[in-house]
Amino acid sequence: MSVDVTKLPSGLTVVTDTMPHLETAALGVWAGVGGRDEKPNEHGISHLLEHMAFKGTTRRSSREIVEEIEAVGGDLNAGTSTETTAYYARVMKADVPLALDVLSDILTNPSFVPDELEREKSVIVQEIGAAQDTPDDVVFEHLNELCFPDQPMGRSLLGTAKTLKKFDRDMLRSYLSTHYRGPDMVVAAAGAVDHKRVVEEAAQKFASFDAAPGPKPQAAMFGKGGSRVVHRDLEQAHLTLALEGVPQTDLSLFSLQVFTNILGGGMSSRLFQEVREKRGLCYSIYTFHAPYTDTGFFGLYTGTDPGDAPEMMEVIVDVINDAVETLSEAEIARAKAQMKAGLLMALESCSSRAEQLARHILAYGRPLTVEELVTRIDAVSVESTQSAAHALLSRSRPAVVALGSGRGLDTAVSFAEGLTRSKAKTLLH
Repeated sequence: MSVDVTKLPSGLTVVTDTMPHLETAALGVWAGVGGRDEKPNEHGISHLLEHMAFKGTTRRSSREIVEEIEAVGGDLNAGTSTETTAYYARVMKADVPLALDVLSDILTNPSFVPDELEREKSVIVQEIGAAQDTPDDVVFEHLNELCFPDQPMGRSLLGTAKTLKKFDRDMLRSYLSTHYRGPDMVVAAAGAVDHKRVVEEAAQKFASFDAAPGPKPQAAMFGKGGSRVVHRDLEQAHLTLALEGVPQTDLSLFSLQVFTNILGGGMSSRLFQEVREKRGLCYSIYTFHAPYTDTGFFGLYTGTDPGDAPEMMEVIVDVINDAVETLSEAEIARAKAQMKAGLLMALESCSSRAEQLARHILAYGRPLTVEELVTRIDAVSVESTQSAAHALLSRSRPAVVALGSGRGLDTAVSFAEGLTRSKAKTLLH
């Protein structure tokens, strides 16, 4: 593999990884803007803008956009997250220039036709409704609000029917020109690509983007924790727990990820073995850690019978507290092997590789080499993992949300205070 990086006069970065054995390519545009960049009156506009990018330009209708890509066997998609918005395509190697042309067209020449805008706002209202019918989505929406109160990071990416109604084409154009700036954008491509040719195409097609960086979002402030019970008539109780994690550049990131994997990263994890395999309390239980620019989010999710919710949360707290003190070399080695395998397997997918390169540029200013990443994983030890785990439990009070019915939910969320007591024990030591 050959990774090349070029920064254009507009500040936009072009990064490619040429994979000569492939006949296809994945490429896209990643912008360092997402839900956390929105002002209160802009709630949901990042996601709406992503939708509207495919609804027509001054050169192509919405139908022509997808037909041109699909006529050559390719596909086109996009996604909005808390800190980034991505527009990407997968095509045969001969069609890379076409994909770049379409991607640049939807970002530099959007038409924002009023009729299309109103239709797409209605589509997103339906999407909001579908999310409200999905317990997993609802419980995490409440958890985010509890973790980041009165902040953009605590709000749903979809917006609300009320905020969507106020958006017009002028607001979309203003948001696009304010936040889609060259220094905050990356064109990434992997697979059957030629770096020089991608640079030439990108320099021409993205030249109109402003060379000054866009405004920075407000600093994230993890909340004071606490609990929330959301009553809804459901068959299962959905339980979530969160703690403040660490940012993307934190030196303990990989150690914390190892601890997260040991807790709930697979079928061999402590929580899966204790809660599902030994006690049969759930079908699914997992933990994850999402690092952001200036903070992190450690989360846990499970679903269980409402009557078993108190026992479930009590067991979860006991397993987490026990894991902090009793990590083994074998567990560390297994979690590290999982991380390295995941990293190397992702390199075999040009789509995953293009996304990884773009995210590295936005987070670190350069692509990290495979050797660097493997070295950081290999450096994780029992001691560094225990240190990261202790820091996790002492950094914040837990935020806990339970969604469902039954009297056991209030008892269940109260058990999460056991993690706070663990924090006190840690400080005494």
